[in-house]
Amino acid sequence: MMDIPNLFGSMVFNDKVMRERLPKDVYKALKRTIAEQKHLNLDVANVVASAMKEWAIEKGATHFTHWFQPMTGVTAEKHDSFISPTGDDHIIMEFSGKELVKGEPDASSFPSGGIRSTFEARGYTAWDPTSYAFVKDNTLYIPTAFCSYSGEALDKKTPLLRSMEVINREAKRILKLFGNDNVKRVMATVGPEQEYFLIDKELYEKRPDLIYCSRTLFGARPPKGQELEDHYFASIKPRVSAFMKELDEELWKLGVLAKTKHNEVAPAQHEIAPIFSTVNIAADHNQLVMELMKKIANKHNLVCLLHEKPFAGVNGSGKHNNWSISTDTGINLLEPGETPYENAQFLLFLAAVIKAVDEYQDLLRISVASAGNDHRLGANEAPPAIISIFLGEELTEILESIENDTCYNQKEKCQMEIGATVLPHFPKDTTDRNRTSPFAFTGNKFEFRMLGSSSSISDPNVILNTIVAESLSQFADRLEAASDFKSELTAIIKETIKEHKRIIFNGNNYSEEWVKESEKRGLLNLKSTVEAIPYLIAEKNIKLFTKHNIFSEAEIFARYHIMLEEYIKVLNIEALTLLDMTKRGIIPSVISYLKDLTEVVVNKKSISKDLNCKLEEALIESISDSTACLYKNIEKLDNAILEAKNQNNLLDTAKYYREVVYIAMQELRSVIDNLEIKVGKKYWAYPTYGELLYSVY
Repeated sequence: MMDIPNLFGSMVFNDKVMRERLPKDVYKALKRTIAEQKHLNLDVANVVASAMKEWAIEKGATHFTHWFQPMTGVTAEKHDSFISPTGDDHIIMEFSGKELVKGEPDASSFPSGGIRSTFEARGYTAWDPTSYAFVKDNTLYIPTAFCSYSGEALDKKTPLLRSMEVINREAKRILKLFGNDNVKRVMATVGPEQEYFLIDKELYEKRPDLIYCSRTLFGARPPKGQELEDHYFASIKPRVSAFMKELDEELWKLGVLAKTKHNEVAPAQHEIAPIFSTVNIAADHNQLVMELMKKIANKHNLVCLLHEKPFAGVNGSGKHNNWSISTDTGINLLEPGETPYENAQFLLFLAAVIKAVDEYQDLLRISVASAGNDHRLGANEAPPAIISIFLGEELTEILESIENDTCYNQKEKCQMEIGATVLPHFPKDTTDRNRTSPFAFTGNKFEFRMLGSSSSISDPNVILNTIVAESLSQFADRLEAASDFKSELTAIIKETIKEHKRIIFNGNNYSEEWVKESEKRGLLNLKSTVEAIPYLIAEKNIKLFTKHNIFSEAEIFARYHIMLEEYIKVLNIEALTLLDMTKRGIIPSVISYLKDLTEVVVNKKSISKDLNCKLEEALIESISDSTACLYKNIEKLDNAILEAKNQNNLLDTAKYYREVVYIAMQELRSVIDNLEIKVGKKYWAYPTYGELLYSVY
């Protein structure tokens, strides 16, 4: 039987290993550096590096790499061996403190959004000691931040670390006012649930669209999709179970708290969910989860698809970001609590979240924006593009009673410290979950459900940390200056509820009524990535990021350009792939089928003019009509791609791809899907949806 406790974290240079292998003074110095977010002394770094190297070599490591997260959304690594020549044709294994804390990878080919020129190649990686190093594939992986020669952040981790510091600082200001002077650190915590598809590798290799685009660009619906709802939580099939078992083991070795696994709604769709950890570690671990899912699937002759919508007509894949804030003393600041004192503190933090989400709807929408997620959001399988908060009836009624100075009627009630007869103790999960809500309170955390399956969780958590910190900062300014803390606390909570209650909605987010209602409330409905991106450089957002030193103005505009460039490139690749598959696969398939049909008619009539050929002739006529449409739409898409090059700027080009190229792709797809159900199976060039979705089972 597997010894899971000893297996867990066995490939991680974690706190237990550091305590065992580092001298006490070095261990304490390192822990102090982490706690106080200070630079690591080089003497300490040398001792840590030596111990880390010896431990890694014992685990089979021959190389080390600074593992970082550039703005491509995936991870990057450059491997260096530990070997160092001795001058007598021998080598020794060395690893210095300087090599541990700093690396210099070539940064020229990573997205920079104009921050730097291609010929300016120098970039730096800097060790992030808050995320443990680990050994994987005979290499010591050192989690790092990545920046340019001139200091601008070129990665996802650096802004995340900055945002963690901001929410720590502002939350502690609030806690101090409530008398919690013993809190040394406040941390955002996250548990990201990860959805994905598994399909047969042999079939995958016959679909260039899956290879190049990670999604199918055409495909007629199979007779059975997810209508029977028989895949959700169903018994896990042996082939998938074997994959999941190996995935768990590899993740546990790396200290990833993989907890839950199950079949999801769509055929061939599954989910893995971890236990909560601090947001920085959760982001690193989620990148490992995505990487290992792909690697291990390949070993089982499967392919893991992380695209948000790999198959039309069935549910796509998302990532649920369960976000909360906790103290180093073990207090969850979004836990309602059992006493009025705790409830008042909870209500203030709740008010901060409500205010933040309402004021920065645009940034939350941008944080999940991508070409892939555009296919999923609002498709009755994921939240719509309209941001709103679900609180449940009970908590909503409590807020209304506070706003209106009325009693909250329940079996028992108590006098609140803030002066309203409301909020008795209530346990977690006092209301049903709302699966349609983009941002739902679920007892002691908020579930941000809009993230796409393939996205890094860093972006949305940078936004969540920063916007909530801004609300807390404004509250702290008022409370610190107040002559009467309780009356000012009451005023803040009441004002916040009154001014921002428009963002609270507990109903069906899929309904047309909500679309109309949200418009009346003045909420944003940014349906596509192209509509959302320009809000990133709005004056209020630049002011927010620069105030808290999350991004400089140059870093903000860099990300604006990178998002537009990525969107354009993704749609261009998809359009070219669709044309290539149509010209080289679909057209030959159709012509071959028509040829054989025509020969059947000729042969039958050569035998006897009286033989009935109505079926063949009807098929020939129908397919011929479709091929005429096919030719017309190929020309239209070809011309659209050429015209895209003539747009004035990045934003205009992105809009053109959304409004012209994408529409032309959809029209061509419609013709292809129609042909698929007419053309004989043996003639069709590519595996069908039915084969792709059900082959594993």
